[in-house]
Amino acid sequence: MLSQPAGWLFLVSIFNSWQIWVIVMKKSANNMLTGPLFSGLLSYTVPIILTSVLQLLFNAADLVVVGRFRGSLTVGAVGATGAITTLIVNLFIGLSIGAGVSVAHAIGSRRTKTLHETIHTVLPASVISGIFLTVVGVFCSEPLLRMMNTPEVQLPLSSLYMKIYFGGITFTMVYNFCAAILRAAGDTKKPLLYLTLSGCINVVLNLLFVVGFGMSVEGVALATVISQAVSAVLVVRALTRREDECRLTLSQIHIYKAPLLKILRIGVPAGLQGALFSISNVMIQASINSFGNTVVSANAAAANIDCFVYAILDSFSQTAVNYTAQNAAAGKYQRVKKISFLCLGCVTVAGLVAGFAAWFFGPWLLRIYITDSPEAIEYGMIRLAMVCLPYFICGLMDVATGMLRGIGASITPMVLCVLGVCGLRIVWIATVFRLPAFHSPQSLYFTYPLSWLITFVLQIIAYVVIFRRYTRAHRMVSQ
Repeated sequence: MLSQPAGWLFLVSIFNSWQIWVIVMKKSANNMLTGPLFSGLLSYTVPIILTSVLQLLFNAADLVVVGRFRGSLTVGAVGATGAITTLIVNLFIGLSIGAGVSVAHAIGSRRTKTLHETIHTVLPASVISGIFLTVVGVFCSEPLLRMMNTPEVQLPLSSLYMKIYFGGITFTMVYNFCAAILRAAGDTKKPLLYLTLSGCINVVLNLLFVVGFGMSVEGVALATVISQAVSAVLVVRALTRREDECRLTLSQIHIYKAPLLKILRIGVPAGLQGALFSISNVMIQASINSFGNTVVSANAAAANIDCFVYAILDSFSQTAVNYTAQNAAAGKYQRVKKISFLCLGCVTVAGLVAGFAAWFFGPWLLRIYITDSPEAIEYGMIRLAMVCLPYFICGLMDVATGMLRGIGASITPMVLCVLGVCGLRIVWIATVFRLPAFHSPQSLYFTYPLSWLITFVLQIIAYVVIFRRYTRAHRMVSQ
C-alpha cells in the first residue's frame, strides 16, 4: 500500500504527463532567426523548464521512495552521491553544450555540409564518453566517496548506488547529446515528451523495485538506468525521422575531424567549468559530511528542492546559448542584444518567484523526503533560506555564461567561473570555515550567493568586451 505523499507524487506525475503531451502536440519547432522575440523565447524556454523540472521530479522520486520506505539513512546515502556524480559527469555534459552550439552555428550560417558532419559526429562521441564514464564511475566510486568523508554507515549504500548509476551512464550521454541537437534546431518539445514518458517509467519502477521487491538504493538506481535507456532510444529515433538537414542517418555515422574539434573547443572548457564548479560543491559536501548524518540528510533533501529552482534558471541559460548562437552566426547583432536583455530580465523574475516559493513551502516540501527527524528539517530550512532566496543571482550568472558561449567564447566563462566560484569557495573553506566562529553549515551556504554575484559581474564585463570584438571581426569579414 502506497503512503499518501508517494502515491500523490505518482498521480501528479501522470497527470502532468498528459497535460504536457497536449502542449507538445500543439506546438512546432521555433524559428530563432525571425519573428517576435519575447514570445519566441518563452515558447522555447517553457518546454525546457518543464523538461528539467520533470527530470528532477522523477529523480526526486528516488529520494522520496527510499525515504518513505527505507528511512532517512538511505536519503543521505543517495544524496551523498550527488556532488561526486555531478563532478564526474559534468565534464562530458560540457561536450553536449559544444555539440549544441556547433549545430546552432551551422544552422545560422546555413552550412549544410558542416551541419550534416556535426550531427553524425555527435552520436559516436556520446557513446565513447559514456563508456569512459562507466569505467571511471564503477571503479572509483568508493575511493571518491571516502575522500569526501562520507559517513561509514552510508558508504556501502552510496557506493552501490553510484556503481549501478554509472553502469548505465551511456544512455544519459546519448540523451543529452542528441537532445542538444534538437534544441539547437529549435525543437524543445520532443525532449520534453520523451523525458516525460521515461520519467513515468522511472516512478513506476521505483515503486515496483523498492515497495514490491523490497529493494533499497539499488532499486532506485536500476529504475533510473532503465528510464534513461528509454529516453535515449526515443531521442535517437526522433533524429532519424527528421525531414530536414538535421536528420540523422545511422549508416552514415562517422567522427568527422573538423566538427569534432569545434565541439571540443567549445565543449571542453564548458565541461571543465562544470567539473571545476562541481569541485567546490564536492568540497562543500565533504564539509557538510563532517557535521554528521542529520545534517547530511537535511542537506540532501534541501539540495533536491533547490535543484528545482536551478532547473528553471538554467533553462534560460540554454535558451540564451542557442538563440545567441544562431543569430550571431547569421549576423543579426541587434537581435542578439535584445536576446541578452530579455533572457537576463526573465531569469531574474523567474528566480525571485521560484526561490521564494521553495523557501516558503520548504517545511512541507522537506517532510516529503524526511519523516523521522524534525532536526533535519530545521537544517534543511537553513539551506533553503540561504541558497534559494538569492538564487536569481545564479540565474543571471548562468545566462551571462550562455551568452558568451553562444558567440563562441567558452574559455573566458570557464576561467571566470574558476576564479569567481571555485576559487572563492575553496579559499573560504580553507580559511574562514576553519575559524570556530564560522565553522557551521550557514558559513558554507553563504559562499553560494557571494560567489554567484562576483562571477556575474565579471561575466557581464567580459561579454560586453567580447561581443564588440566579435561584431567588428564579422563585419570586416563580410565586407
